[in-house]
Amino acid sequence: MACIAAYLYRNGERQELDVSHGFPSLAQPDDFVWIGLFEPSPEEMAEVQQAYNLPHLAVEDALLVRQVPKVDIFGGQLFVVAKTAHLEDDRIRYGQTAVFVGEQYIITVRHGSARAHSDLRQQLEASPQLLKHGTDYVLHAILDFIVDGYIPIVQTIEDNVLDMERHMMATFLGRDQIARLFHLRRQLILFQRILGPMSEVVGRLAAVDLPCVDANARPFFRDVYDHVRRVETTVDGLREIMTSVFEASNLFEQQRQGEITRQLAAWAAILAVPTAIAGIYGMNFDNMPELHLPYGYYTVLSVVAVLCSILYWRFKKSGWL
Repeated sequence: MACIAAYLYRNGERQELDVSHGFPSLAQPDDFVWIGLFEPSPEEMAEVQQAYNLPHLAVEDALLVRQVPKVDIFGGQLFVVAKTAHLEDDRIRYGQTAVFVGEQYIITVRHGSARAHSDLRQQLEASPQLLKHGTDYVLHAILDFIVDGYIPIVQTIEDNVLDMERHMMATFLGRDQIARLFHLRRQLILFQRILGPMSEVVGRLAAVDLPCVDANARPFFRDVYDHVRRVETTVDGLREIMTSVFEASNLFEQQRQGEITRQLAAWAAILAVPTAIAGIYGMNFDNMPELHLPYGYYTVLSVVAVLCSILYWRFKKSGWL
């Protein structure tokens, strides 16, 4: 079965829960169960739906991977969809975690997520005083766990961009590096399409009176909201840095091309002097001046050398050479 874990919590303490013969109902009002499902089949979801009277539309959404982050209210139940993300070979891969929240149950349905909730469970179970607050506190912890997974993504991309920036200061970016820069920028644009709805989801949980969310739990959701906003701000800054790196690389390249153009023009001007003189004396007229001078050849070479030296000195002084 796709059920990864199923535990009963009583006063914040974990109790073993046997789901091999079905999902039991809870007698004591302070008890709640946390059931984790990973890529369940429709038949497995139908079993959980029947046990806890889950809304049919929410169950259908939980089975569909391409959902936008959202919060839906079904009577006294909450249905939350969050998007997970991880970086793989310069590409952000996305997963989905759907959460059903009731007064005495919280059910997570994961699709494509690279991070399991086992470490999160252990962390929460280490603080029974907080865990006994109920399902809304667990919901906050799951969303915080998902949002914290965004931070390594932006940090890794930031390090890559800063490396390209340092390389750009030494030499111009190659075609592959520019292509990679635009690829990372596109990944961040797509990532922002997830961060916006995630920010709305957590902001709604932090500010709106919703079923299964106690007023005392709202500060926890506000903390998660601050984390999402911080990631959004970092992504915005990274996009600006990428644009600056590309524009600065173009400016440096134009500057280098200008320097090369000036050097070529300077050498062309210097070479124009012997070319012009040689062209004049190569016209083969009989009555050309100084044509039969004994030292004319050496005189012309000296004149060419002096003129070329003067031009070289002038171009060197002006910074063209």
